Amino acid sequence: MYTMLCCCISLPLFWKNRLATWNSRIHSSFEISKQTNMPLEETRKKIWLVDSKGLIVSSRLESLQHFKKPWAHEHEPAIKPTILIGTSGQGRTFTKEVVEAMASLNEKPIIFSLSNPTSQSECTAEEAYTWSQGRAIFASGSPFDPFEYGDNVFVPGQANNAYIFPGLGLGLIMSGAIRVHDDMLLAAAEALAGQVTQENFDKGLLYPPFKNIRKISAHIAAEVAAKAYELGLATRLPPPKDLVKYAESCMYSPAYRTYR
Repeated sequence: MYTMLCCCISLPLFWKNRLATWNSRIHSSFEISKQTNMPLEETRKKIWLVDSKGLIVSSRLESLQHFKKPWAHEHEPAIKPTILIGTSGQGRTFTKEVVEAMASLNEKPIIFSLSNPTSQSECTAEEAYTWSQGRAIFASGSPFDPFEYGDNVFVPGQANNAYIFPGLGLGLIMSGAIRVHDDMLLAAAEALAGQVTQENFDKGLLYPPFKNIRKISAHIAAEVAAKAYELGLATRLPPPKDLVKYAESCMYSPAYRTYR
């Protein structure tokens, strides 16, 4: 979810003009797609899902599980996606032909190879950048080293929940939230996306540098706590005047004595 939000900020496009294809565990696709602000029927029109038997289309309705049926489309010769998202755990499915086709259709093809471990990644960072002639916007579930292509050095973004969970947990604790609401997760995602700079984008980064994780987490915690207060789910009252500073003060900083 936060990967998509970061990507939305980096490109001068709107979701309504995008077409996404998920090679995915079906439930992962559903959860990601639910985070758009579009009506459900409009969202479904923009998303094509691929399961273990191929593209989910109307001709397969009789054999589809009930939760897949609403996402079945009439087959089109070429759907021309702008985003490829892989979360299926099936390695090497984003082949050279697939990436080159994406690059032929899009100035900035968006390729999210999110399956773990590295051996099951849909494609590598090197492959995505090379096959797209350095134009891909790439994120992965497994870590990849920076890759030099032409005059540019691209730093692949790792779509890892380590960016979100520390700040999310801290925000819940510091607000005394009685439960986790979906809007808190969205607030965390938006807080992460909002910390990506143009300089980061120019280097191919979809996330702020991980070396700044404490600062990143403080801002995420503040937004999560703010949402908890807004929803009436916080119990630590009154709310702090400066949630970011309060989050920083709540962080654990290990300091060890020197023993002889």
